[in-house]
Amino acid sequence: MVRPETFDMAVSEAGIPQLRGSNQSGMRVYNEKLILTLLRRFGALAKSDLTRMTGLSAQTISVIMRGLEGDGLVLRREPQRGRIGQPSTPMALDPDGVFSVGLKIGRRSADLVVMDFTGAVRLQEHLAYPYPLPGKLMAFLEEGLARARALLGEEHWARVAGIGVAAPFELWNWLDQLGAPEEEMEAWRRFRFPEAIAGFSGLPVHVENDASCACGAENVFGRGRDFSDFAYFFIGSFIGGGVVLNDAIFTGRTGNAGAFGTLPIRHRGGRGGQLIDCASIFVLEGRLKEAGIDPSPLWLQPDDWARFEPHLSDWIEMTGESLAIAAVSVCSVIDFEAVLIDGGFPAEVGERIVAAARRHLESIDFQGIAKPNILPAAIGANARVLGAASLPLFTRYLLSHAVHQKDAA
Repeated sequence: MVRPETFDMAVSEAGIPQLRGSNQSGMRVYNEKLILTLLRRFGALAKSDLTRMTGLSAQTISVIMRGLEGDGLVLRREPQRGRIGQPSTPMALDPDGVFSVGLKIGRRSADLVVMDFTGAVRLQEHLAYPYPLPGKLMAFLEEGLARARALLGEEHWARVAGIGVAAPFELWNWLDQLGAPEEEMEAWRRFRFPEAIAGFSGLPVHVENDASCACGAENVFGRGRDFSDFAYFFIGSFIGGGVVLNDAIFTGRTGNAGAFGTLPIRHRGGRGGQLIDCASIFVLEGRLKEAGIDPSPLWLQPDDWARFEPHLSDWIEMTGESLAIAAVSVCSVIDFEAVLIDGGFPAEVGERIVAAARRHLESIDFQGIAKPNILPAAIGANARVLGAASLPLFTRYLLSHAVHQKDAA
């Protein structure tokens, strides 16, 4: 069985997604989340639309909407006139109704955002470093929270739902690739985000794998909304990914589903290894160092990589070939509608990687499966931190998009 907070979407004959609610009084919290989720996904809706899409009675919708409006979570838009009967008044999420904080911890940089209820970013800050350390990152977060509180004001700060953290599993690993001292990185093995952050923030803390957060952002805000099932690759310092099945993120038995970096890859000519060794930014970083080029602009100035040619083009070609092989591998297991590619790089680099992957796909034998549909994702480098900021919102106000293996009977 799927957890109660995970919703099931049917489609009417008119093609309108229908998320079923219940008119039983005990389902009030679920129905509120259901309505807020619909407003989040489709924008402003009239009460009649919500009645049709949820199966709830008009009276139940009216009662719930009055409560949500009284709580400051929704607001009224201008009435729509020109139709038969009384004008309808669309209801929409109030951007100032709820705020959340997202923290992305990467192996070369961190990002902090404050996001409103509609997904708009109100504040964003960036920190680059040679390797991540708990003390430095907690100071970055604490200082960022102070600035966010001053920006929002006390009234709006009281509406912050919590802090979401996107971080790689086992941050203390891959020391050789990062050039990080083992004794300092070992601090992560004992570090617990909820206890450390709640101590100075007083806010609920939610932690998820960074690649799963990126996949979640793409599923909620990006191109993932066009597909019920897709595989998602995110290229950061190391490559990771996510799996979406039936419109929900599938994280698996241990929460590590979509750990595509471990996929075996064998190129033409016999070169082999894992995907992480072929399609990660640390590979490009290593090539630049070998050529005597300072790689730090990869994370200090992440919007301009043109200076790294011709090494960049070589890396893009190898990455594209590796992703084509990986796409065939994952689509031979699950018949994904699409394979979406994203990463912490300039948009132009992402477009070139997708083009290279499509080109190399033509030379791979995918007989027996449908040709993988390789496409660029829509969110970009901010995917991990936006996914992190979404975690508190889904926990308190929206229906979860996550399905975990352990929830299945």
